[in-house]
Amino acid sequence: QVQLVESGGGLVQTGGSLRLSCAASGSIFSINRMGWYRQAPGKQRELVATITREGRSSYGDSVKGRFTISMDNAKKIVFLQMDSLNPEDTAVYYCNAERYCFGGFCNIGWGQGTQVTVSS
Repeated sequence: QVQLVESGGGLVQTGGSLRLSCAASGSIFSINRMGWYRQAPGKQRELVATITREGRSSYGDSVKGRFTISMDNAKKIVFLQMDSLNPEDTAVYYCNAERYCFGGFCNIGWGQGTQVTVSS
């Protein structure tokens, strides 16, 4: 089992920046990919960004060019640098961990979520 704890959320004005962190504990050796998802009120959870232990990253279309994901692979801490924030980025942000399985990835943990609110 993997436990994930997020930190760094808060309230910021439009155009501002925030940096989220997520630290993994437990069976961290099993983690092959970590990422961030978000869910706004009344909407489905959506992908923000992921990064593999090899350093390959991918982003959701709505955050490309504004958000940057990085990871301390040894400690399994993942970061999300969020710049040029706008009110549409307001959501609860969840950290996620996955392992390789069946030619793809299988989820092995979710964080409890951290609120990000961007005021106009």
